[in-house]
Amino acid sequence: VQLQASGGGLVQAGGSLRLSCAASGLPFGSFHGGWFRQAPGKEREFVAAITWSGDNTYYLDSVKGRFTISRDNAKNRLYLQMNSLEPADAAVYYCAADRNTGYPLRAGQEVYEFWGQGTLVTVSS
Repeated sequence: VQLQASGGGLVQAGGSLRLSCAASGLPFGSFHGGWFRQAPGKEREFVAAITWSGDNTYYLDSVKGRFTISRDNAKNRLYLQMNSLEPADAAVYYCAADRNTGYPLRAGQEVYEFWGQGTLVTVSS
């Protein structure tokens, strides 16, 4: 089972990035998907989640209206479109998969069984 996050980079404040997460070795369409981030010196925090079907999403309050999580189950891909980026958004971003689709979307890291390796997002002011 492997999740591979990509798409990070350096962007100016106000700019946009699109993160992608490629899943292999698991039926990704049967998992809720999530994005988390960890800034230097801080704990990893929840950013966004999407149901296995893509019909429901859940966001960290500070990214609502700026970030959009989506998925393409046919391609085993999870995405995070990040617009209006702020220096506070700079972090390593991780994708994750939660197999417990009988539950609603949750922000706790402990419910996500599979994790990607992270992709670095740097936002210059």
